[in-house]
Amino acid sequence: MKLSRKNFLKTTGVVAAGLSFGITPKFSINKSKAGKMRLTFEPYTLQLKHVFTLSTSSRTTTPVMLTQIEYEGIVGYGEASMPPYLGESQETATKFLSKVDLSQFNDPFKMDEILAYVDSIDVGNAAAKASVDIALHDLVGKLIGQPWFKIWGLDKEKTPYTSYTIGIDTPDVVREKTKEAAEFKILKVKMGRENDKEMIETIRSVTDVPLCVDVNQGWTDKHFALDMIHWLKEKGIVFVEQPMPKEQVDDNAWLTEQSPLPTIADEALQRLQDVIKMYGVYSAINIKLMKCTGMREGYKMLNLARALGMKVMIGCMTETSVAISAATQMSPLVDWADLDGNILIINDPFNGAIAIDGKMRLLDLPGLGVEKK
Repeated sequence: MKLSRKNFLKTTGVVAAGLSFGITPKFSINKSKAGKMRLTFEPYTLQLKHVFTLSTSSRTTTPVMLTQIEYEGIVGYGEASMPPYLGESQETATKFLSKVDLSQFNDPFKMDEILAYVDSIDVGNAAAKASVDIALHDLVGKLIGQPWFKIWGLDKEKTPYTSYTIGIDTPDVVREKTKEAAEFKILKVKMGRENDKEMIETIRSVTDVPLCVDVNQGWTDKHFALDMIHWLKEKGIVFVEQPMPKEQVDDNAWLTEQSPLPTIADEALQRLQDVIKMYGVYSAINIKLMKCTGMREGYKMLNLARALGMKVMIGCMTETSVAISAATQMSPLVDWADLDGNILIINDPFNGAIAIDGKMRLLDLPGLGVEKK
């Protein structure tokens, strides 16, 4: 018998509780002792190839914080990407990371203990926490001498094709962006403004590849949203990401039940405890390491969503190859990937996981498989 969403939340709330345990500036160095782990960090600004426009904002840069954890001569790389709409900045990341003292831990393999400590330092700061998580995973993988996809027992040949994002823009620029993305097998189209149909028609004048759309909460009326989704289905769209404001829970649930296309939670979802709340409201979840504090929690979210029978997408912000490589490690387990963040920038200081003919490719290197250029 199918549970109602309300009853499901009552009976499974305990599950979430059980799973929730767990370029100029010089590096700023935390207090540390000899022979201990040492966390360092520096601010960096990503330059985008094109103006990146969503339903609510536009930008040409993304502030990030690059982190390193050094232990016995081995260095793990991490990153916090902080688009302004998420509420973090280089200033907040500096404040948070300055409180992180890893010298109290003798063994980097005690990852749950270390990352639980990092999470407990302060509320929020998800991207800053992710930068420590990612660097620690890279470090431990290097100490083991294996990439994380192998540690998790995954097949690197099963990585998905990544979508390539086309931001909201004028028809001429949209056509230019679409032609630049000729190697990609699926495109992600930003929507949620008055020119939604124009965006799709413009792209369809250039290519007939499958499309997915990200509305970024841009539709507010459920009947309008359903009409748009029926129209989009006729245009070869695969799924619709965050069609309506996250606060409109009942409307999103109604839309998902009526929709001929899968709906994906993005802004509505951040951390592990949110996954169960998405059941019955969306068809799938979009996991982003910058929102969920990194690989440790992202992997748990993926497994919980699968247990609930939901589909999973792995997404990103505009990021360097460090964070993209971290997300790609778990990508053989997902249905869809949107891991083009390092492709959208012009000043990536790292080499790592890459898309070849649109398919994510993992490097058979220890840790995350990233190297400084």
